[in-house]
Amino acid sequence: MKSTPLSLIAGTVALAAVTGFAALNAPGEAGTPVAKAASRLPVERSSLLCPSPGGSDLAETTYTSFTPAGAGDGEAGTAELKPAVPVAADDEDAKDAKDKKDGKKEKTASDKPVLSLKEPGKPVTADTSASDAPALIGTATGRQAPGWAAQQTTVVSAGSARGLLGVSCGAPDTDFWFPGASTAEKRQDYIHLTNPDDDAAVADIELYGPEGSLTSDVGDGITVPPRSSVPLLLSTLTGDAVDDVTVHVTTREGRVGAAVKVAEEEAGSDWLTASADPTGTLVMPGIPADATSVRLVAFAPGEDDADVKVQLMGKNAPFSPAGNDTLHIKSHMTASVDLKDVTRGEPGSLRLSPVAGKATPVVAALRVVRGSGDKQEIAYIPATEPVGGRAGVADNRAKSSVLSLTAPGATAEVKVTASAGSEGGEQTVKTYTVKGGTTLDVTPEEPSGLKGSYALTVETESGGPVHAARTLTVSKGGVKTFTVQTLPNDGGTVDVPTVTQDLSVLED
Repeated sequence: MKSTPLSLIAGTVALAAVTGFAALNAPGEAGTPVAKAASRLPVERSSLLCPSPGGSDLAETTYTSFTPAGAGDGEAGTAELKPAVPVAADDEDAKDAKDKKDGKKEKTASDKPVLSLKEPGKPVTADTSASDAPALIGTATGRQAPGWAAQQTTVVSAGSARGLLGVSCGAPDTDFWFPGASTAEKRQDYIHLTNPDDDAAVADIELYGPEGSLTSDVGDGITVPPRSSVPLLLSTLTGDAVDDVTVHVTTREGRVGAAVKVAEEEAGSDWLTASADPTGTLVMPGIPADATSVRLVAFAPGEDDADVKVQLMGKNAPFSPAGNDTLHIKSHMTASVDLKDVTRGEPGSLRLSPVAGKATPVVAALRVVRGSGDKQEIAYIPATEPVGGRAGVADNRAKSSVLSLTAPGATAEVKVTASAGSEGGEQTVKTYTVKGGTTLDVTPEEPSGLKGSYALTVETESGGPVHAARTLTVSKGGVKTFTVQTLPNDGGTVDVPTVTQDLSVLED
């Protein structure tokens, strides 16, 4: 996952930091004001982007939007997801002229929300079966902003790439890493770039295989028009057909949302979201207990090679897979290893950590398979940041969700809240203890009187850190289709430093 968006209050934070700095003298000087600890306040604005789910006449998509109850205060605010449908300049000019003449503003298709959240604490949903369903651009303000989450879940019921595709709508950013993509013939991997802003964004896409950078003449300077989305088939960006590829997306102008839609012939389909930012230690939580195959794909973006220890944090203790206890990752080259059925019937999470010496930053993701033959399905688990104070995931369904909690270090206490249902029911709260170095899989205690879907909110009460993921399973035609979403911190609060005013800095 990428860094979560800061609210408008971030501007206040930056201004306060500048004015406050001038009020602080050198350390040790007599009369030096003592800077007070920063306060954590709820954000006042959040942004989310959902990629286009379209491309199949057999696809059925559900959108779910949710903000935790009591997460913020102040004005009521709004939380809306609107279509990423750009308006042509000529049409915009004509509309503006008509609005001016009529003395009113007329709503266009892009102004009408697909989903509008009315109150915190209760999710809302919307469905579409349109093959050309657009990407969505979302904004939440006021009490709706802190912890706002949106989920896009698509069922493709038939075809070689049938499956359950789930993605937590993400924040716009300028830098993304996607280990685990492919340009092989059996794969149809599309990178979706969505621009939420009123100015065009310009993105660069780099591809790295096991031998290094893949030749590409068309991955540079890709223009993403204002408030629109551009899907690009990765195999058209290079002439090299490679099984395991790391995709690096950066922007030279503007910002985008990015996600890779994977369709693998005879194996299924799902979304691959971005890995956590490059770092020396990574955690990929939530490998299902019945996984029949797990493949690790990793990449070292720096100038140094990386040697990492591979550990599975299982139900009772961490252990290293036989014959794959370490992995050597050459600089700017994608490394991969087949861990097969590493969980052996127990839930688990994978941790990468430095073997010795300096920690070399890496990114990583897992390709997970359940079932076999024509009954198999795939999902992806990218490395993810800890839950921290709070994280959430929408679109949980009765008897279909499993929450995976992992404490790679100290034992942790975790509070899990199942929200009210979208169509009825009352929230439930339960606390779990996650032993250090282990993974705990729980079937969430569903809301009492549940009708519709519900959201899960996870909060670290003590100990930790804790990493989390949610597996959603839907049986279709005898196949256990599934998708896994990680739960990084929701960025619902931000540090606001306490400063004092000192007008003496204006004196000569």
